[in-house]
Amino acid sequence: MRVAIIGAGISGLATAFYLQRARSDAEIVIYEANPHVGGTLHTIDIEGFRFEEGGNGFLSNKPDMLQLVTDCGAGDVLMRSQDASRRRFIYTDRMHPMPDSPGKFLKTELLNWPQKLRVMGELFIRPKRDDSDETLQSFGYRRLGKAFTDIFLDAMTAGIYGTTADRVSVKAAFPLVTELERKHGGLFKGMIARRKQSAGPGGVLMSFKGGMNALTEHLHKTIKAEWHLDTPVEAVVQEGKGFRVEAGDQSATVDQVILAVPAHVAARILAGLDQELERQLDAVNYAPIAVVGFGWKHLDHPLDGFGVLTTAAARMPFLGILWDSSIFPDRAPEGMKCVRVMLGGQRDPHMVDLDDDALIAHARDGVSKALGIDVSPDVQFVKKWPRGLPGYPVGHIEAMDRLMAHVGRYPGLHLTGNAYRGIAMNDCARNGRLTGEAAALLGEKKF
Repeated sequence: MRVAIIGAGISGLATAFYLQRARSDAEIVIYEANPHVGGTLHTIDIEGFRFEEGGNGFLSNKPDMLQLVTDCGAGDVLMRSQDASRRRFIYTDRMHPMPDSPGKFLKTELLNWPQKLRVMGELFIRPKRDDSDETLQSFGYRRLGKAFTDIFLDAMTAGIYGTTADRVSVKAAFPLVTELERKHGGLFKGMIARRKQSAGPGGVLMSFKGGMNALTEHLHKTIKAEWHLDTPVEAVVQEGKGFRVEAGDQSATVDQVILAVPAHVAARILAGLDQELERQLDAVNYAPIAVVGFGWKHLDHPLDGFGVLTTAAARMPFLGILWDSSIFPDRAPEGMKCVRVMLGGQRDPHMVDLDDDALIAHARDGVSKALGIDVSPDVQFVKKWPRGLPGYPVGHIEAMDRLMAHVGRYPGLHLTGNAYRGIAMNDCARNGRLTGEAAALLGEKKF
């Protein structure tokens, strides 16, 4: 059995690892357009400051990434975030600590007392009677009130999806939330029930010593495959009972193809195979994101927390700021500090069209207004993602069901990645494992 995997991000790497584990005799051919593995998970080292181009870690409240780390033997590079990073902030008119307990919620100045009472009144709101999809904003207004939604849920949506609460499906993007209402009648009732069932923590942010590269490079060395880095795939076409992968002057005939690339890239690759498939893949929308990193050799600001998110009403020039050196200490040389500023998203999608100097100026303006830091950084870093984070709008689940049903017309063709069934690293690891195991099972049936 010969299988081509297109894309060596975390989804493609997890798929390859679990395919190899399930079928040690499988011949795996991996194509990656970048000269390195990892996709968006890539660490850049500048004078000892380590900046992540994409995500900086995963939560331990789901088992999938931790299981992948254990299975591939990368436990020695696993790193837990520092306890001080549990402190998070929201910027509205100024910096406010994000309340993480009932007592702190009662004391927060982010909401006034009528607004707090409206939130607490969620206990008495009747659950939705049907299973129809709705935006996170609609859900929040209905159950928690406008003020809570426009502050807390708005900031959270920007931080996770780079979009706004009125553009994201609560059922697709936050399935636990809808599950709590459906099973328990409300959020608070559901959280109380879950707490009774398990006294465990809600999850700790985890990463890797030296950055995300530590895991992706470990997987690169662990997976036995025919590797083609710096080799973008141009097309996949059917050939007999299998497929032919075309990449520049290279061509390979395989039994199965797994596309672990962004949906719009998959659309281009499959355009010659199926125009309807191309159309459905191209319909997946992405939020543009720009990442600007700053490193200081000497900075008096304590940066004692995880970071800060903004609300749309605050009209700040950034979505959020991550205090990377406070989250994982090895992200900066000892005694030094660094942050990453996230800009653009659906609030300001044209931000990524700016040149690096303009993005740096916007990021410095935001750092100055929110944190009061006017010291010039010693190190700067910029990464632009014109199509950064996939959107999960109302109807996303049904659209993905139709897409996967259409893919099913081509036995041996698979799609995986963060555009379809979950955006987080845990989702990518889980879907990669399921895809790898499905490819192995199909190979057994065919051969």
